[in-house]
Order: sequence, then C-alpha cells, then structure tokens
Amino acid sequence: MNDRPRALHLKACRFGVTVLKVFWWTTLVAVIALAAALAAVIAGLWPIGPWLGCTAVVAVVETIVFWTGIVTVYLSSVQLGLKWRVIGVLCGWIPVANLIALRRIIRIVEREVIFETAKEQLNASRAQQRVCATRYPILLVHGVFFRDSNLLNYWGRVPSELERNGATVLYGNHQSAASVPDSAGELAERICGIVAETGCGKVNVIAHSKGGLDLRYAIARCGIGPLVASLTTINTPHRGCGFADYLLGHIPAAAQRRVASAYNAAARRLGDRAPDFMAAVHDLTQAGCMRLNAAMGDLDEPPAGIVCRSVGSRLVKATHGKFPLNFTYPLVAWFDGPNDGLVARDSFPWGERFIWLEPTGRRGISHADMIDLNRENIEGFDVREFYVQLVAELKTHGL
Repeated sequence: MNDRPRALHLKACRFGVTVLKVFWWTTLVAVIALAAALAAVIAGLWPIGPWLGCTAVVAVVETIVFWTGIVTVYLSSVQLGLKWRVIGVLCGWIPVANLIALRRIIRIVEREVIFETAKEQLNASRAQQRVCATRYPILLVHGVFFRDSNLLNYWGRVPSELERNGATVLYGNHQSAASVPDSAGELAERICGIVAETGCGKVNVIAHSKGGLDLRYAIARCGIGPLVASLTTINTPHRGCGFADYLLGHIPAAAQRRVASAYNAAARRLGDRAPDFMAAVHDLTQAGCMRLNAAMGDLDEPPAGIVCRSVGSRLVKATHGKFPLNFTYPLVAWFDGPNDGLVARDSFPWGERFIWLEPTGRRGISHADMIDLNRENIEGFDVREFYVQLVAELKTHGL
C-alpha cells in the first residue's frame, strides 16, 4: 500500500468511526426523548400525530447515518476482523445488544485510527533519513507451507513499511514445501540470479521459520556465503520442533501419506514444481535438525563474514493464537515449554545475537504474528516497527 491509498484508508476509517459515534449518541438521546414524549402522549398531554412524525424522521435520519458509518468502517478497517463484523450483523437486529456491539466496534476502529495516525506521523518525521535504505537489498524468505503471493503477502504489512522507509525488498520465490537441501538449492539459485541481474553484490536475508534452515544450508553447502551480507532468522527451529516428532510418532503412516498426497497435489496446482510435504516435515523434527546441523557445521559458530542474528517470540495463552496455533500451543508447551505456538524458546537462538520477544501487554506473539500474517495490531508490540529497526540496524553496520 503506497502513501496515497494508505492515507485514503486512514481517512475513511476516521470518517466512519466519527459517524458511528454520532449515531450511537444521537440514537441514545433520541430513544430517551421519544420514550418521554410517548409517555406524554399516553397521558393525553401531547397528540400522537406529531410524535409519529418525529419518530419517522428520527428513524430515517439515524438509518442513513448508521449505514453510512458502518459500511465505511466495514470496508476500510483492518483491525475489525471477521469476528466483530459478524457479531455486528447478528446483533444489529437485537435492541440494546446492537448498541453494545456497536460500541465495541467503535472502540476497535478508534484504536486503529489512533495507532495508524501515530505511525503516519512517525514515518513522516523520518522520511528524509531513509532509515531502511541498506547498502544491499533485503531478501525475505518464507517458511514452510506458504508461497510468496501478490494477492496475500506472506509478510503482511511489513514489506510496504520497509519500502516506505527506503528499503529495497525482494522475495525468495521458492516452493512451499520441500526438504531443506532442495529449498536451499532453489534459494541459492535465486540469490545468484539477483546478484547477477542487479549487480548488488550481496543480499541481506530475513528468513522466517523453516526459511532460516534453508538459508543456513544454502550458505553452508551451496556456496553462496560470499553473496550474503547478513542472515536474520525469525522464529526458526534451529534445534527442531519436538511437537513435529510427536505428531510423526503418533499419526498412522497411512494417514500421513494421505495428507502428504493431498497437499502435494494442491501445491502443484498452485505452482510448486516438486512439492514434498513429508520431507519438509521430517526436516523440522529434532532428529532432522540434528542431522542438518551436523551437515552445516557447528550450530554455535555461525558462518564467518556474515552478520548472523536470530529472533524468537512467546505466545502467552492458547486463546491468543489464531487457528491452528491455538490448538498446538498447549501441546508444544507440554513437551518443550515456552513457545510461539509451534517452536519452543530453546530452539530459536542462533548467531551472534538472539532477540527474545515478550510483549508488555497481555497479548502474546505467535509464530504467525511475527510475519504479520493476520495484520493485527498487538498491544505492546508493533511488528512493522520491529522490522524497520532490524533493517535500520543493518544500515548502521554498512550493510
């Protein structure tokens, strides 16, 4: 989203929530006034004709005001989400409940307007600094079971925020599911192509989940170390995911084959050349990562000449994670302790610096939250600004 659409989106949200606030208060006042007037009509102190006329005028005006506000908010708000849109529709026909639901909708969108306005002001204040204008372009590498897409960006609002602050952003464009060696080969080819086509010399890689393993393998075994200036892994299971071991050990082999066959068939239709669901899953187990780490060299000694950082986050409650992380979180917690819904804390650290994220608010940060997959503003954690600062740090190091 470039500056103009972003400004229009924010303006629409602000207008919509203002109109709904006007509706909420004027409706409340009108209902009280009309009820008092009706009591006067019943007592014979006022004729019924004017009361009916006033009621009709109020109903028409309030209907116009309401639909103007609610349609604007439904079309422009990102934070309202599907749940509150549905609740708004269902409660819209229930007296009192509709005003309660509407009040909640107003608060959600109002917080969104305040938050996004502050972000606009921050970005405007540092526009000339181009804090993310790194020497080498940023290559974003996705995790397993996803593909880079123009329709639904795997990294949510992060790429546009980086670009707005001066970054050049590129994507890995590799298959959604394959073994780590196969994915590493694809990414090595991609990086060589980028360097050859652009003359950039190197790339700064930010890789999420399995993508971090793929890049480490590409550096260690595919000879692209000289083309990588930095590697930042985001919630990567460097020591494997015990939950994956558990699933593979308890789900019948026949069921595993059916799931893998269905996934691979769907992935081919979406553009994967040779998807391999089971190979990807096996490489994410603790046993698989132990084997991969042995092939890549000492886990505690990152490749020389490359700035290496890792990031991990903690989900606080199962209810804070979107499906399926709300189901997997307690299982991972049982086996491995604090985790992001999929990967335990002990599996995250790698490289010269490890960043552990726990929000100051009550809301945890899940595996999906770290790539802004749900486009949710989390109290105490601004995911877009977090990435801006990650990239700005690379710039300060001349990368």
